[in-house]
Amino acid sequence: QVQLVESGGGSVQAGGSLRLSCAASGSGFSIKYMAWLRQAPNSERELVARIAYGGTTNYADSVKGRFTISRDNADNTMYLQMNDVKPEDTAVYYCTANAVVSGLIRDYWGQGTQVTVSS
Repeated sequence: QVQLVESGGGSVQAGGSLRLSCAASGSGFSIKYMAWLRQAPNSERELVARIAYGGTTNYADSVKGRFTISRDNADNTMYLQMNDVKPEDTAVYYCTANAVVSGLIRDYWGQGTQVTVSS
């Protein structure tokens, strides 16, 4: 099993910055990639950014140039640096990891952290 714990959410004014963290813990696992997704009220969950073990990244068009995803493979921690945030970035942000545990590949999810951007 893999446990994911997010932190760093909160309230911020438009134009400000936040940094989200996601720490993965457990035993006997190997993470292939990690990602941040978000879900705003009355909206479907959407991919924000994704990072592979080797460092390849992908971003949603809506956050390109403003958000940066990074990862520390040594301690299985992922970050999302959010700059120049906008009210439309308001959502619950979820951390997810695609990991191999005992030969099985599956997705694991964190509990989510609220980000609220005021105009």
